[in-house]
Amino acid sequence: MDTTLQDPLVGQTLDGRYRVEARIAVGGMATVYRAVDTRLDRVLALKVMHPTLATDATFVERFIREAKSVARLDHPNVVQVFDQGAEGAYVYLAMEYIAGCTLRDVLRERGALRPRAALDILEPVLAALGAAHRAGFVHRDMKPENVLIGDDGRVKVADFGLVRAVDTVTSTTGSVLGTVSYLAPEQIEHGTADPRVDVYACGVVLYEMLTGGKPHEGDSPAQVLYKHLHEDVPPPSAAVPGMAYELDELVAEATARNPGVRPHDAVALLARARTARAALSDEQLDAAPPQALAGEHDNAEDRTSVIPRALTMPRPLPVNEDGDGAPADGVHRTSRLTAPPPPVRRRPELRRGPLALVAAVLLVLGLGTGVWYINSGQFTKVPPLLSKTEAEAGDRLRDAGLDVGTVRHAHSDTVERGKVISTDPGVGSRIRKNDSVSLTISDGPRTVKLPDVRGYRLDRARALLEDEGLEPGMVTRAFSEDVPKGYVVSSDPETGTEVRGGSAVALVVSKGRAIDVPDVTGEDIADARQELTDAGLKVEVAAGKVTSPEYDEGQIARQTPAPGSRAAEGDKVTLTVSKGPAMIEVPDVVGDSVDDAKRTLKDAGFEVREDRGLLGLFGDTVKKQSVDGGDTAPEGSTITITIR
Repeated sequence: MDTTLQDPLVGQTLDGRYRVEARIAVGGMATVYRAVDTRLDRVLALKVMHPTLATDATFVERFIREAKSVARLDHPNVVQVFDQGAEGAYVYLAMEYIAGCTLRDVLRERGALRPRAALDILEPVLAALGAAHRAGFVHRDMKPENVLIGDDGRVKVADFGLVRAVDTVTSTTGSVLGTVSYLAPEQIEHGTADPRVDVYACGVVLYEMLTGGKPHEGDSPAQVLYKHLHEDVPPPSAAVPGMAYELDELVAEATARNPGVRPHDAVALLARARTARAALSDEQLDAAPPQALAGEHDNAEDRTSVIPRALTMPRPLPVNEDGDGAPADGVHRTSRLTAPPPPVRRRPELRRGPLALVAAVLLVLGLGTGVWYINSGQFTKVPPLLSKTEAEAGDRLRDAGLDVGTVRHAHSDTVERGKVISTDPGVGSRIRKNDSVSLTISDGPRTVKLPDVRGYRLDRARALLEDEGLEPGMVTRAFSEDVPKGYVVSSDPETGTEVRGGSAVALVVSKGRAIDVPDVTGEDIADARQELTDAGLKVEVAAGKVTSPEYDEGQIARQTPAPGSRAAEGDKVTLTVSKGPAMIEVPDVVGDSVDDAKRTLKDAGFEVREDRGLLGLFGDTVKKQSVDGGDTAPEGSTITITIR
């Protein structure tokens, strides 16, 4: 059945500009339509927030933040956002229309993909996320539904609806936003998100492309969340025997439960993906995947959801009467996971009598009178005025028998200067004729002169940027001879630049002055510690000792960072102490030819010295060796052979 026929927006023109033609998809927060921009005569995608959420200021703010965030990303693998607006209960984004399908459609139809195809999809996804991460944003809801594959083969990332600034701690005590199957452990446990949560989600997506299934399955969302917290993502080769080791490693790195072990952002993961691809042969890249069942995917856990934090805590899971952990009525609820409501006591039904019948008749008569009165010409509706000039809006109001009320001005990142941002009452509202409608006119985007944050501590610099309405963006660290460690060296854009309000500002923070790490190998622990401390470095001695043919017991055999590398003041140098060379058995070479004896001893790990004397100048047989065969000597030590 074509459900779009029942959608009230299909066939309507939104905001006097966008003619809605068909419904494409329905998500947890919004519905996406194919529409035509009647002003520019082009097909686009219209993402309209569910009217039930449009009254929630938090969701509206997130929706508008998506438009602002993506509008700053100019990347071929990111779905473009053209416009943002509202009409009545409908808040919308006008976006680039991609004729094709989602990665979820591909996985549902085909199951697992060949490794080459999986990497061909993963790499542009990581390129898009890398651009977002370097611009200072985290997607937070990566999943196959948000990967669009065009009919021309282009891969694009969509739905930045949960986007947040990098280095912004996004923690909530009551709930977690995201999609159950792709949430990183730190999102579940603490509600925090940085670029590594996108890396984790991409690792899960890669696993799904390689195997045709999700790494963590469960009878309920709570079970899936528990597995993300307490179980590693299995290697793809466990599901697909013969899968290349490099792909197992790539998935393991991306989905490490400890975020500190993962690649730090999508750019770093992209480099690892390309390295893995280069290590694979054509046979490995084109290995046929196992046959998977198509069309049986259950998308109950694929919707972006508001997940109560209580579900993320390990505890016994509820079961139904059958003990299978599914809802007793068999219905999967995916939009908001909440505890079942308490039983509601119903009021007893009132018996209908003559008085009720009289009241009903009066109500009908009253309603009939009201309809007649409204239709008698006393009321009208506020005409479409958004994105019109002030003069055009005035003409439309007068044509509708209305007056222009108060005219206010406000900045807008999405509405052109001089055009109407909003009206009061809102467009489409019923209003008495000859009443006035107030207009808010755009002054264009608010511009801010970037404050000078150089020389401030990082936390203070961020606060200064936020005070000016700017977003603290990506933080990188560099050596500086002049700026103390932890203080800002520079910003991008530079100080004094005029930028749009809400723009992300990248910061370079000092690692302190650069120190050339001294070489302390061969020294004893006390001397090595003193030399490194004098250089401004901290010292840590590794717990275990190593055998070393080069260094005696108690001497430093190894150091990290290596000698000559650069470190910041206060950085730690780890020292590994030698327990001396290994003692190994000396081969018996008496009676062997000189060449055979030397070869045998060197293969055993020894150096060899010849002692010929006058009698052995022309000899070729070993008559004696400095350490008898069968005894032990330090690995790498010299064995002298006497030749006669």
